[in-house]
Amino acid sequence: MQKPSLDLQILTLPDNPGVYQYYDKDGKILYVGKAKNLKKRVSSYFNKIHDTAKTNVLVKKIVTIKHIVVPTETDALLLENNLIKTLQPRYNVLLRDDKTYPWICIKKEPFSRIFSTRNMIKDGSEYFGPYTSFKTVHTILDLIKELYPLRTCNYDLSESNINSGKFKVCLEYHIGNCKGPCEGLEPLEEYQRQVNAIREILKGNFKESLKDFKKVMNNYAQNLQFEEAQKIKEKIEVLENYQSRSTIINPKITNIDVFSIISDESAAYVNFLQISHGSIIRSHTLEMKKKLDESDEELLELAIVELRERFQLLSKEIIVPFEMDLGENIKITVPQLGDKKQILDLSIRNAKFYRIEQLKQLQIVDPDRHVNRIMAQMQKDLRLPSEPRHIECFDNSNIQGTNPVAACVVFKDGKPSKKDYRHFNVKTVEGPNDFASMTEIVYRRYKRLLDENEPLPQLIIIDGGKGQLSAALKSIDDLGLRGKVAIIGIAKRLEELFYPGDSIPLYLDKKSETLKVIQHLRNEAHRFGITFHRDKRSKSALNSSVESIPGIGEKTMTTLIQHFKSVKRLKLATEKEISAVVGVSKAKKIVDFYKTN
Repeated sequence: MQKPSLDLQILTLPDNPGVYQYYDKDGKILYVGKAKNLKKRVSSYFNKIHDTAKTNVLVKKIVTIKHIVVPTETDALLLENNLIKTLQPRYNVLLRDDKTYPWICIKKEPFSRIFSTRNMIKDGSEYFGPYTSFKTVHTILDLIKELYPLRTCNYDLSESNINSGKFKVCLEYHIGNCKGPCEGLEPLEEYQRQVNAIREILKGNFKESLKDFKKVMNNYAQNLQFEEAQKIKEKIEVLENYQSRSTIINPKITNIDVFSIISDESAAYVNFLQISHGSIIRSHTLEMKKKLDESDEELLELAIVELRERFQLLSKEIIVPFEMDLGENIKITVPQLGDKKQILDLSIRNAKFYRIEQLKQLQIVDPDRHVNRIMAQMQKDLRLPSEPRHIECFDNSNIQGTNPVAACVVFKDGKPSKKDYRHFNVKTVEGPNDFASMTEIVYRRYKRLLDENEPLPQLIIIDGGKGQLSAALKSIDDLGLRGKVAIIGIAKRLEELFYPGDSIPLYLDKKSETLKVIQHLRNEAHRFGITFHRDKRSKSALNSSVESIPGIGEKTMTTLIQHFKSVKRLKLATEKEISAVVGVSKAKKIVDFYKTN
């Protein structure tokens, strides 16, 4: 029997931190997770019904549980990260990254070369990076080239080779880009001093290089060597210009990593900023595909471990949006105000912009997936039993009780379906009674859909607060649709969403896509209803004039009003002017009518 063996496996799990692995009946890996207490964490999967269908499906497939005990939770985090990347279980967040990022290498050799590479060779050389863009690498290398004359050749410049006169200077020496170490024209100590300055620049520390250049420039100026001083001044300007392009935070903030997360129904976006000597020296955003509706805390924890490993980050302090435990060796800061809070906000903004960019690309490349994502998000935000693929929104329009009308707009897959829009003339209500009007039109709309066996919407939105929603619910109850169709009311001022039987409104995030779709629906219903109301009032005013002139029909009167722009101007027009539009006999009738009245 599978169940007893599974129960037995859970009972024998230790109460230590570690990593657990779930396997199916075929021995295929399903999921890898980490825990402070293995027994408690694994037990929690089997003693309740989970909120998401995917998690329930996962639990049903588990046949074998394996575990690895580790000394601390930090070790569990690292091991979980490595196992997910190695085994790539079906129900885990994707962490693989096929890209190879560029590094800047300071080669371990006499007269070190400095160049970009995608391959790290463990030969004692120093590697800075990885950089997420080759453009950044080229910019930094160009900066170094302008500031310091370094060799570009790959000669073995050992002391014996130089002393034997094995090499000759090349064109780079003659144009001033190299000082000729191959012929012993530049001492090793002087060359390595430049390499040390470059090392500081790569770490984000420009202060020392600027100080050295200013000292040299002043020496040249004092010795009246103004051309040389001007050349050094140009180097200082290049360095200051590059430094100003890097976002300056606060010189006191140094060697700190910042992580933030933005997530939706299907994915999370983790932004990382590296701060060194008060400047942002690196930024990268990682996209993580959700598999089991993981929390932001779980995803950010996993992403931090991954990014620190990927980018060789060694900082002792990290800034994050909420409390978390990453081990004793890392200080966690959750800033509430000041410079650190500004850096965190900047990171969040970067994550948001990256998400928007990805969603725009998705909308163009795969519109169906984009629609599916929005529908899933709306279902979750509005707590609906199914995705609102078909939504209908109602709005009343009347001015001082005259010409009461209503509009019903229809959205399918989050977009207007204008051929399905409907207008309603309110028939059974006298005077300005919005609640009674809403009851009537909702009843008429869904009575007709039921009679004609047309599909009902998954969501009805009533433009109005609790009163309008209650009025619409009367009709829903009369038609026996309570529980079959979700219905909510939206109050105009504060974007409050009201649900049947609940006096406390739901407030959505002002920037959420769900609220934007609802606002679009409400605005469309308002526009459509107002347009119809204006048309009806104009027609009503026109009819009052048309009906009072014997022998003149509606069509003739419409033509005249379109030409003369108003009834007042028509009354003042001469018989000749009117006959030019509708003929002599009709013109005579109109002129005679206005003379006698």
